[in-house]
Amino acid sequence: MTAAAPSTTAEAVSPAAVAEHKPARFALARKTIMTPILLALLLIAIAVLTHVTGSRPFNQTVIDLFVRVTLVVGLYIFIGNSGILSFGHIGFTCLGAYAAAWMTINPMMKASALPGLPQFVLDMRLPYWQSAVIASLFAGVAALILGRVLMRLSGIAASIATFAVLAMINTIYANWDSVTGGTSSVVGIPIIRTIWPYLIGAVVAVFIAWAHAISRSGLALRASRDEPTAAAASGVDIPKERLVAFVVSGAVMGLGGALAAHSVGVVTPDAFYLGLTFITLSMLVVGGMSSLSGAVIGVVLLSGLIQLLRWMETGVSIADTTFALPRGVQEIALGIIMIVILALRPSGLLGNREVTLTRSKRSK
Repeated sequence: MTAAAPSTTAEAVSPAAVAEHKPARFALARKTIMTPILLALLLIAIAVLTHVTGSRPFNQTVIDLFVRVTLVVGLYIFIGNSGILSFGHIGFTCLGAYAAAWMTINPMMKASALPGLPQFVLDMRLPYWQSAVIASLFAGVAALILGRVLMRLSGIAASIATFAVLAMINTIYANWDSVTGGTSSVVGIPIIRTIWPYLIGAVVAVFIAWAHAISRSGLALRASRDEPTAAAASGVDIPKERLVAFVVSGAVMGLGGALAAHSVGVVTPDAFYLGLTFITLSMLVVGGMSSLSGAVIGVVLLSGLIQLLRWMETGVSIADTTFALPRGVQEIALGIIMIVILALRPSGLLGNREVTLTRSKRSK
């Protein structure tokens, strides 16, 4: 008996044929690059319009908008890609804000108000952009340390653990008087009035979120979000991919904290607690948790609504009569909007879609 000869009809696959069917290295980047570009152009258009009008109150409103874009995009990097609702990311915003304050306040003021800081920090006074970068790294390192434990949890357990992180950071910073000033406000932070640094921060956050989403780690994380069992069976290290997103997200939140500190010149622990957590999560939910476009557009829409409600709370004069809404209507309105959105469009206004020049595409 002789061995069967190989089939003569089967032809060897040439390397050229393999290369022809192999996806281009940057195919996904070229396919999706218009989304961050269009979102950046939207933010640039808002900034240019603000600069042309020259209105100081409107200028501060747009600065607040860009800070919120940075924070909500930071939330999207983790929540949108992992599917885990996090209540603790504003804690990293607090870390970034205080780190920026430590590095930019006049050394003489720091020596009297914050004597517990290390000597090299007391002697330090950096430009705002350098402090923002270091504050972002500081928050990212904190996210790495905490995330190595938290990212092994899933579902409601992970969400509760992130809330515990928020409470822990708030408690430490509210009681560490010699380093953070405790519940007293830390003042003397240089205030940046021009909108361009905040625009740059928001655009950088958008492109970081896009780059992570199309990376191997981002794609693996979304696969584990949609089909965790299949992803684990395919060799995806789910805790590792969650940790990567958690660290990147924490760094972006730290950047947002530094920008927030320079926008008002004052930081206090309560400014980075439940109120800001609720507002940023509301914006993410309204726009769409699984969409980068939804994160940005949700901020723009709700920021406009918040400003309108503030204007109406201060009073609108019509003829000889002044109409004013009761205080606290903002929070009530945001709560009602979240309920309506979750009831009618659980995936948010944009769903899982991203803005493009051609047609809306569902994010994977």
